[in-house]
Amino acid sequence: MQLTLRQLEIFHAIAASGSTAEAAKQLPLSQSATSAALLELEFALKVRLFDRVGKRLLLNDHGRTLLPAALSLIDGARAVERAFGQSAGPPVDIQLFASTTVGNYLLPGLIAGFTRSHPTARVDLRVGNTQDAVNAVLEFETDVGFIEGPCHATDITVRPWLEDELVLVASPDHPLARAAKRARLSADQLREARWLMREPGSGTRETVDHLLLPHMAQLASVITLGSPEAIRNAAVEGLGISCISRYVVQEALTDRRLALLPTKLPRLTRRLMLIHHTKKLLSGSLERFIAHCIEYAELHRRQDFEI
Repeated sequence: MQLTLRQLEIFHAIAASGSTAEAAKQLPLSQSATSAALLELEFALKVRLFDRVGKRLLLNDHGRTLLPAALSLIDGARAVERAFGQSAGPPVDIQLFASTTVGNYLLPGLIAGFTRSHPTARVDLRVGNTQDAVNAVLEFETDVGFIEGPCHATDITVRPWLEDELVLVASPDHPLARAAKRARLSADQLREARWLMREPGSGTRETVDHLLLPHMAQLASVITLGSPEAIRNAAVEGLGISCISRYVVQEALTDRRLALLPTKLPRLTRRLMLIHHTKKLLSGSLERFIAHCIEYAELHRRQDFEI
């Protein structure tokens, strides 16, 4: 076998940074050793993997074909090292990446439950928007991702996980909250309101656009905010109305800092998803974690937002 994992690691570093000099700093290696490893890899494969544009190295079609396979092999090797690197036995070391609603409101309790039955487990969680989570899975930077919007990427296994109800809310003093006490709100009333929305790339934003815009065509006024907490707090202060996960606003609804807006629209729900790369090596501990996630979702389904 002419290929080595080190060559593939160097190839990945060059692909990510766009130059042998930057890749050499990250690895760390000398630039000459990094360039030599790339040349050896290209010689072994008998193809060029990059287009040389000035001082930049950009993946060509051969390089783009190789990258997912290289990442899969690197990830598999790291999983073996984690599993057998300690004489005490295979450790449980799980990397997660979740979109904001899932990461902030669901996974802390889920992880706590898992670690109670696996006291020595190490579970690391990163939080971003849905596209961030998808990218982390594609790059093998995380074992499992949790998203709250559609996944448009290939090479990803998508498992339906948990149903999330999206509710329309406003401050109890908002004009629409007062109007909703008399009658369910119409699409025209909603369309003319000031809306509080997530940024493009957020799963919540994509889902809300998909569910609401067919009924209202275009919203008259939108304020974009970068987190569900910012939207909830802005709604509490009367800045506008929002369509947001019940998980985010349940406490504010209970405390009557927010009010539900009854409307003539159908009930709005979405399915939260658990994702991993199709070529991801699922270890025994990772399979047990995924099984725990499924049990957790079933518990939520039965209790219907009571936990």
